Amino acid sequence: MRLSDRAVAWALIVPSLAAVGVFVYGFIGWTAWVSLTNWAGLRPQLAWVGVANYLSLFQTARFQIDLRNTVVFTILLVAACMTLGLGLAILLDRGVRGEGVFRTLYLFPLAISFIVTGVAWRWLLAPGDPATGRLTGINVLLARVGLPPLRWYTDPTILHIHPDSAVGRLLDQIGLGGLASPLWGIPVAMLSVVIAATWQMSGFVMALYLAALRSVPDELREAARIDGASEWAVYRFVLLPSIRPVTLSALIVLGHISLKIFDLVAAMSKRGPGFATDVPAYFMFEATFHGDQYALGASIAIVMLVAVSLLTVPYLVSGARREVQP
Repeated sequence: MRLSDRAVAWALIVPSLAAVGVFVYGFIGWTAWVSLTNWAGLRPQLAWVGVANYLSLFQTARFQIDLRNTVVFTILLVAACMTLGLGLAILLDRGVRGEGVFRTLYLFPLAISFIVTGVAWRWLLAPGDPATGRLTGINVLLARVGLPPLRWYTDPTILHIHPDSAVGRLLDQIGLGGLASPLWGIPVAMLSVVIAATWQMSGFVMALYLAALRSVPDELREAARIDGASEWAVYRFVLLPSIRPVTLSALIVLGHISLKIFDLVAAMSKRGPGFATDVPAYFMFEATFHGDQYALGASIAIVMLVAVSLLTVPYLVSGARREVQP
């Protein structure tokens, strides 16, 4: 490369590097610094308090509930999207008639934002007023077929192991009685958020799997069929192992989206009854912009950044190592 070409290349790269350095990593560093101070209120207070904000945060009941909600949301969303996306991809891969129409319908939700999705599903899952019989949304359909209306995202129920049940007593005898607590349960209201997120993201997983299945050479399928393998065995022992990297990529994408989910929850249910649909990002939003607790909000942001980094950095490092290998 000539010196003039190298100078032009650096002239094009340096502004973007400077912008990323200031507006991404610079603000991450500033947020980390604020999280170690006692800034509360509109006027900046940057007195050093160390990790006191983090210790206080993890002892806060609301943040503990948020962590439970995030784990529940992540597990359910990943399981639902992976199962539904893979199933749809296999059906389309087998050459159903009108594949283009189905593919467009499944991918359409990706064209809209989580805010729009949240508003639409908030209307669909609005419980109405069962006491007066004035139902709305999907509850109208449930009533038409004789089913009771559901409270959806307004349901405060937490499904958990009761301490007086056989399982609860067994856990208590082995020293794990703390697991029989609502803190380890599944908030029913969160299921509504999972339904909306699955509707939006399952098409993305389907597209990944369909592209991967179509990239597998037909010779592998034919060889397996000649050896007497059934269609189920072809998918189980030939195709699915071949597309394992796509599965890992889908898990990483869904995982990091679920860990930092905010807009869907804010548009659909906000904190929910008893913080049933609250998540760390919404807690950070309220603490920072409604409560002026800037140090607390920065602490939550850093915890979320660490959680997402623990999920994505190993994947990025392993991908970089594969690229440099001959």
